[in-house]
Amino acid sequence: MPRSQRNDNFIDKTFTIVADILLRIIPTTQREREAFTYYRDDGRPQRMSAQSEGEYAEALQNYYEAMRLEIDPYDRSYIPYNIGLIHTSNGEHAKALEYYFQALERNPSLPQAFNNMAVICHYLTYSDRGEQAIQQGDPETSEAWFNQAADYRKQAISLAPSNYIEAQNWSKITGRSK
Repeated sequence: MPRSQRNDNFIDKTFTIVADILLRIIPTTQREREAFTYYRDDGRPQRMSAQSEGEYAEALQNYYEAMRLEIDPYDRSYIPYNIGLIHTSNGEHAKALEYYFQALERNPSLPQAFNNMAVICHYLTYSDRGEQAIQQGDPETSEAWFNQAADYRKQAISLAPSNYIEAQNWSKITGRSK
């Protein structure tokens, strides 16, 4: 068995043991326990394993069910964030942005959502949309995506300054660090 696979098994087993202990110790309602089942499958974090294995349809079903059941606002903020990750992976940028916005409505201190939104806006600047806007004599549209990326990067950096060094460098190089 390759080392990475052994490490994954160790991490999965450790997660399962810790999660089981926490479920016994922390007082939770039946609904909260049910919501948690959508995070796990055979002792593994179900949503995360389905998503990491590229089983996006299954992961989305689990996220939607967890969204229905989860009542904790902080935990709920990560569900649309993860749905946004799936849509980003699938190139569905408008849907991804929608879910990142939902995550931020629930938790405005989620720097990774701001960063991912910046990445999407930056991509759109240099994608076919940005290139088409420039070719059609509308450089303002491309510049607007670029500026929006800079704004989202600033928000991510302000929330987690040590996490986004590349974003800080990009902001300095482009003159958008102010």
